[in-house]
Amino acid sequence: MEGAYDNRDGKIWMDGQMVEWRDAQVHVLTHALHYASSVFEGERAYNGKIFLSHEHSKRLHFSAGQLDFEIPWTAEEIDAAKDAVLKANGFTNAYVRAVAWRGAGPDMGVASKRNPVRLSIAAWEWGNYYGDAKMKGAKLDIAKWKRPSPETEPSFAKAAGLYMICTMAKHAAEAKGCSDAMMFDYRGYVAEATGANIFFVKDGEVHTPLPDCFLNGLTRQTVIKLLKEKGVTVHERHIEPGELEGFEQCWLTGTAAEITPVGQIGDYTFEVGALTRDISETYEKLVRA
Repeated sequence: MEGAYDNRDGKIWMDGQMVEWRDAQVHVLTHALHYASSVFEGERAYNGKIFLSHEHSKRLHFSAGQLDFEIPWTAEEIDAAKDAVLKANGFTNAYVRAVAWRGAGPDMGVASKRNPVRLSIAAWEWGNYYGDAKMKGAKLDIAKWKRPSPETEPSFAKAAGLYMICTMAKHAAEAKGCSDAMMFDYRGYVAEATGANIFFVKDGEVHTPLPDCFLNGLTRQTVIKLLKEKGVTVHERHIEPGELEGFEQCWLTGTAAEITPVGQIGDYTFEVGALTRDISETYEKLVRA
Protein backbone atom coordinates (compact mmCIF):
# COMPACT_ATOMS: atom_id res chain seq x y z
CA MET A 1 0.00 0.00 0.00
CA GLU A 2 1.31 3.41 -0.98
CA GLY A 3 0.16 7.01 -0.93
CA ALA A 4 -1.54 9.17 1.67
CA TYR A 5 -3.35 7.27 4.39
CA ASP A 6 -6.70 8.78 3.43
CA ASN A 7 -6.41 7.76 -0.22
CA ARG A 8 -5.96 4.01 -0.49
CA ASP A 9 -7.85 0.96 -1.62
CA GLY A 10 -9.16 -1.36 1.05
CA LYS A 11 -11.66 -1.69 3.87
CA ILE A 12 -11.85 -0.14 7.34
CA TRP A 13 -14.14 -1.30 10.15
CA MET A 14 -16.03 1.70 11.48
CA ASP A 15 -18.71 1.66 14.19
CA GLY A 16 -19.70 -1.91 13.42
CA GLN A 17 -19.63 -1.70 9.64
CA MET A 18 -16.97 -2.43 7.02
CA VAL A 19 -16.62 0.66 4.83
CA GLU A 20 -14.50 1.62 1.86
CA TRP A 21 -11.14 3.02 2.93
CA ARG A 22 -11.75 6.47 1.44
CA ASP A 23 -15.19 6.69 3.06
CA ALA A 24 -13.89 6.30 6.63
CA GLN A 25 -14.36 9.98 7.50
CA VAL A 26 -15.26 12.05 10.57
CA HIS A 27 -16.66 15.57 10.93
CA VAL A 28 -14.34 18.53 11.53
CA LEU A 29 -16.18 19.23 14.82
CA THR A 30 -15.37 15.80 16.21
CA HIS A 31 -14.61 16.29 19.90
CA ALA A 32 -11.40 14.24 19.79
CA LEU A 33 -9.91 16.49 17.11
CA HIS A 34 -10.23 19.51 19.40
CA TYR A 35 -9.68 18.01 22.86
CA ALA A 36 -7.69 14.78 22.27
CA SER A 37 -10.45 12.60 23.75
CA SER A 38 -9.09 9.55 21.96
CA VAL A 39 -7.31 6.28 22.78
CA PHE A 40 -5.76 3.73 20.47
CA GLU A 41 -3.87 0.47 20.10
CA GLY A 42 -1.13 -0.53 17.68
CA GLU A 43 -0.89 -4.25 16.98
CA ARG A 44 0.88 -6.56 14.55
CA ALA A 45 -0.45 -9.63 12.78
CA TYR A 46 2.00 -12.39 11.91
CA ASN A 47 0.96 -15.23 9.63
CA GLY A 48 -2.67 -14.19 9.94
CA LYS A 49 -2.76 -13.97 13.75
CA ILE A 50 -2.63 -10.75 15.78
CA PHE A 51 -0.07 -11.06 18.55
CA LEU A 52 -1.68 -10.48 21.99
CA SER A 53 -4.88 -9.33 20.30
CA HIS A 54 -7.14 -9.74 23.32
CA GLU A 55 -4.65 -8.04 25.65
CA HIS A 56 -4.62 -5.06 23.29
CA SER A 57 -8.42 -4.96 23.20
CA LYS A 58 -8.61 -5.02 26.98
CA ARG A 59 -6.05 -2.23 27.23
CA LEU A 60 -8.09 -0.15 24.80
CA HIS A 61 -11.02 -0.43 27.22
CA PHE A 62 -8.76 0.43 30.16
CA SER A 63 -7.41 3.52 28.38
CA ALA A 64 -10.93 4.70 27.53
CA GLY A 65 -11.89 4.35 31.18
CA GLN A 66 -8.91 6.50 32.16
CA LEU A 67 -10.29 9.21 29.86
CA ASP A 68 -13.78 8.81 31.35
CA PHE A 69 -15.57 7.19 28.46
CA GLU A 70 -16.82 3.70 27.71
CA ILE A 71 -16.39 1.85 24.41
CA PRO A 72 -19.74 0.34 23.30
CA TRP A 73 -18.13 -2.85 22.00
CA THR A 74 -16.69 -5.61 24.17
CA ALA A 75 -13.07 -6.71 23.97
CA GLU A 76 -14.25 -9.92 22.30
CA GLU A 77 -16.21 -7.96 19.68
CA ILE A 78 -13.15 -5.82 19.03
CA ASP A 79 -11.04 -8.98 18.61
CA ALA A 80 -13.48 -10.27 16.01
CA ALA A 81 -13.57 -6.93 14.19
CA LYS A 82 -9.78 -6.87 13.92
CA ASP A 83 -9.76 -10.35 12.41
CA ALA A 84 -12.48 -9.28 9.98
CA VAL A 85 -10.39 -6.29 8.86
CA LEU A 86 -7.41 -8.53 8.12
CA LYS A 87 -9.64 -10.89 6.12
CA ALA A 88 -11.39 -8.08 4.23
CA ASN A 89 -8.04 -6.66 3.12
CA GLY A 90 -6.37 -9.99 2.44
CA PHE A 91 -3.58 -9.39 4.96
CA THR A 92 -1.64 -12.03 6.86
CA ASN A 93 1.27 -9.84 8.01
CA ALA A 94 0.11 -6.33 8.89
CA TYR A 95 -0.04 -3.53 11.40
CA VAL A 96 -3.48 -3.08 13.00
CA ARG A 97 -4.72 0.21 14.45
CA ALA A 98 -7.82 0.35 16.66
CA VAL A 99 -8.87 3.83 17.76
CA ALA A 100 -11.79 4.96 19.94
CA TRP A 101 -12.82 8.57 20.38
CA ARG A 102 -15.54 10.97 21.42
CA GLY A 103 -17.27 11.99 18.22
CA ALA A 104 -19.33 14.97 17.12
CA GLY A 105 -22.51 15.51 19.11
CA PRO A 106 -24.47 18.03 21.18
CA ASP A 107 -21.36 19.08 23.17
CA MET A 108 -18.51 21.14 21.74
CA GLY A 109 -16.90 22.42 24.92
CA VAL A 110 -14.42 20.63 27.14
CA ALA A 111 -17.23 18.51 28.62
CA SER A 112 -18.66 15.98 26.19
CA LYS A 113 -20.76 13.46 28.09
CA ARG A 114 -23.56 13.56 25.49
CA ASN A 115 -21.34 12.87 22.47
CA PRO A 116 -21.22 9.37 20.99
CA VAL A 117 -18.14 7.20 21.44
CA ARG A 118 -16.89 5.85 18.13
CA LEU A 119 -14.52 3.06 17.20
CA SER A 120 -12.56 2.34 14.05
CA ILE A 121 -10.11 -0.41 13.07
CA ALA A 122 -7.74 -0.25 10.12
CA ALA A 123 -4.82 -2.39 8.98
CA TRP A 124 -1.95 -1.89 6.57
CA GLU A 125 1.30 -3.55 5.62
CA TRP A 126 4.17 -1.91 7.50
CA GLY A 127 7.80 -2.98 7.48
CA ASN A 128 10.51 -2.20 10.03
CA TYR A 129 9.57 0.92 11.99
CA TYR A 130 13.19 2.07 12.15
CA GLY A 131 14.25 0.88 8.69
CA ASP A 132 17.70 -0.71 8.60
CA ALA A 133 18.29 -0.03 12.32
CA LYS A 134 17.35 -3.68 12.92
CA MET A 135 20.82 -4.55 11.63
CA LYS A 136 23.13 -1.70 12.66
CA GLY A 137 21.31 -0.08 15.59
CA ALA A 138 19.17 3.03 15.72
CA LYS A 139 20.60 6.47 16.46
CA LEU A 140 18.65 8.39 19.12
CA ASP A 141 18.63 12.02 20.12
CA ILE A 142 17.95 13.05 23.73
CA ALA A 143 14.64 14.92 23.86
CA LYS A 144 14.13 18.22 25.62
CA TRP A 145 10.57 17.14 26.45
CA LYS A 146 9.98 14.95 29.50
CA ARG A 147 7.34 12.39 30.35
CA PRO A 148 4.96 14.15 32.75
CA SER A 149 3.96 13.23 36.27
CA PRO A 150 0.98 10.85 36.72
CA GLU A 151 -0.60 13.67 38.70
CA THR A 152 -0.85 15.78 35.54
CA GLU A 153 -2.26 13.31 33.01
CA PRO A 154 -3.36 9.63 32.69
CA SER A 155 0.16 8.22 32.27
CA PHE A 156 -0.89 4.59 31.97
CA ALA A 157 -3.46 5.07 29.21
CA LYS A 158 -2.53 4.78 25.55
CA ALA A 159 -4.13 8.14 24.92
CA ALA A 160 -3.61 10.17 21.76
CA GLY A 161 -2.95 13.43 23.61
CA LEU A 162 0.09 11.99 25.40
CA TYR A 163 1.86 11.63 22.06
CA MET A 164 1.94 15.35 21.30
CA ILE A 165 5.37 15.80 22.92
CA CYS A 166 6.51 12.55 21.29
CA THR A 167 5.77 13.96 17.84
CA MET A 168 7.72 17.13 18.63
CA ALA A 169 10.64 15.16 20.09
CA LYS A 170 10.80 12.84 17.09
CA HIS A 171 10.66 15.71 14.60
CA ALA A 172 13.58 17.38 16.40
CA ALA A 173 15.49 14.08 16.37
CA GLU A 174 14.92 13.49 12.67
CA ALA A 175 16.16 17.02 11.93
CA LYS A 176 19.47 15.94 13.50
CA GLY A 177 19.67 12.75 11.44
CA CYS A 178 18.40 10.47 14.22
CA SER A 179 15.70 7.80 14.08
CA ASP A 180 14.06 8.71 17.37
CA ALA A 181 14.57 10.40 20.73
CA MET A 182 15.01 9.09 24.24
CA MET A 183 12.96 10.93 26.84
CA PHE A 184 13.59 11.49 30.54
CA ASP A 185 10.71 11.60 32.99
CA TYR A 186 9.63 14.61 35.06
CA ARG A 187 12.17 13.68 37.78
CA GLY A 188 15.07 13.37 35.35
CA TYR A 189 15.23 9.57 35.17
CA VAL A 190 15.52 7.70 31.86
CA ALA A 191 11.98 6.92 30.68
CA GLU A 192 11.46 5.67 27.12
CA ALA A 193 11.66 6.59 23.44
CA THR A 194 8.82 8.45 21.74
CA GLY A 195 6.88 5.28 20.99
CA ALA A 196 8.87 2.42 22.50
CA ASN A 197 10.22 1.21 25.82
CA ILE A 198 13.96 0.96 26.36
CA PHE A 199 16.34 -1.70 27.74
CA PHE A 200 20.05 -1.66 28.59
CA VAL A 201 22.64 -4.39 29.18
CA LYS A 202 25.59 -4.31 31.58
CA ASP A 203 27.71 -7.30 32.65
CA GLY A 204 25.16 -9.74 31.25
CA GLU A 205 22.25 -8.27 33.20
CA VAL A 206 19.38 -6.18 31.86
CA HIS A 207 18.22 -2.84 33.23
CA THR A 208 14.99 -1.14 32.18
CA PRO A 209 13.19 1.94 33.55
CA LEU A 210 10.39 1.37 36.05
CA PRO A 211 7.13 2.24 34.26
CA ASP A 212 5.71 4.41 37.03
CA CYS A 213 4.90 7.40 34.80
CA PHE A 214 4.68 5.92 31.30
CA LEU A 215 3.08 3.02 29.45
CA ASN A 216 4.15 -0.47 30.50
CA GLY A 217 4.14 -1.81 26.95
CA LEU A 218 2.85 -5.27 26.12
CA THR A 219 6.01 -5.95 24.11
CA ARG A 220 8.05 -4.76 27.09
CA GLN A 221 6.25 -7.22 29.36
CA THR A 222 6.73 -10.02 26.83
CA VAL A 223 10.47 -9.34 26.53
CA ILE A 224 10.96 -9.28 30.31
CA LYS A 225 9.24 -12.66 30.53
CA LEU A 226 11.43 -14.10 27.76
CA LEU A 227 14.59 -12.80 29.42
CA LYS A 228 13.66 -14.32 32.78
CA GLU A 229 12.88 -17.65 31.09
CA LYS A 230 16.44 -17.56 29.75
CA GLY A 231 17.78 -17.00 33.26
CA VAL A 232 18.79 -13.38 32.58
CA THR A 233 18.55 -11.04 35.57
CA VAL A 234 16.25 -8.09 34.86
CA HIS A 235 16.32 -4.94 36.98
CA GLU A 236 13.23 -2.72 36.69
CA ARG A 237 14.37 0.48 38.36
CA HIS A 238 14.99 4.19 38.10
CA ILE A 239 17.97 4.85 35.83
CA GLU A 240 20.04 8.00 36.21
CA PRO A 241 21.29 9.77 33.04
CA GLY A 242 24.88 9.32 34.17
CA GLU A 243 24.50 5.56 33.97
CA LEU A 244 24.18 5.60 30.18
CA GLU A 245 27.97 5.71 29.83
CA GLY A 246 28.36 2.35 31.56
CA PHE A 247 25.83 0.34 29.55
CA GLU A 248 27.15 -1.94 26.80
CA GLN A 249 24.01 -2.72 24.80
CA CYS A 250 20.62 -1.11 24.30
CA TRP A 251 17.40 -1.92 22.50
CA LEU A 252 13.86 -0.61 22.08
CA THR A 253 10.63 -2.59 22.34
CA GLY A 254 7.17 -1.86 20.99
CA THR A 255 4.54 -3.28 18.69
CA ALA A 256 5.74 -1.16 15.77
CA ALA A 257 9.41 -1.23 16.79
CA GLU A 258 9.31 -4.93 17.75
CA ILE A 259 12.88 -5.29 19.12
CA THR A 260 15.19 -2.71 17.58
CA PRO A 261 18.86 -2.42 18.63
CA VAL A 262 20.19 1.02 19.53
CA GLY A 263 23.69 2.00 18.47
CA GLN A 264 23.81 5.53 19.83
CA ILE A 265 21.97 7.86 22.22
CA GLY A 266 23.34 11.38 22.11
CA ASP A 267 27.09 10.98 22.66
CA TYR A 268 26.77 7.46 24.14
CA THR A 269 27.41 4.42 21.92
CA PHE A 270 26.33 0.80 22.29
CA GLU A 271 27.17 -2.45 20.54
CA VAL A 272 24.58 -4.65 18.88
CA GLY A 273 25.67 -7.50 21.13
CA ALA A 274 24.88 -11.16 21.55
CA LEU A 275 22.09 -10.71 24.09
CA THR A 276 20.39 -8.09 21.92
CA ARG A 277 20.50 -10.39 18.90
CA ASP A 278 19.39 -13.41 20.92
CA ILE A 279 16.33 -11.77 22.48
CA SER A 280 15.37 -10.30 19.10
CA GLU A 281 15.51 -13.74 17.47
CA THR A 282 13.55 -15.29 20.35
CA TYR A 283 10.84 -12.65 20.05
CA GLU A 284 10.63 -13.16 16.27
CA LYS A 285 10.10 -16.90 16.77
CA LEU A 286 7.44 -16.29 19.43
CA VAL A 287 5.29 -13.89 17.43
CA ARG A 288 5.46 -16.06 14.31
CA ALA A 289 4.82 -19.36 16.10
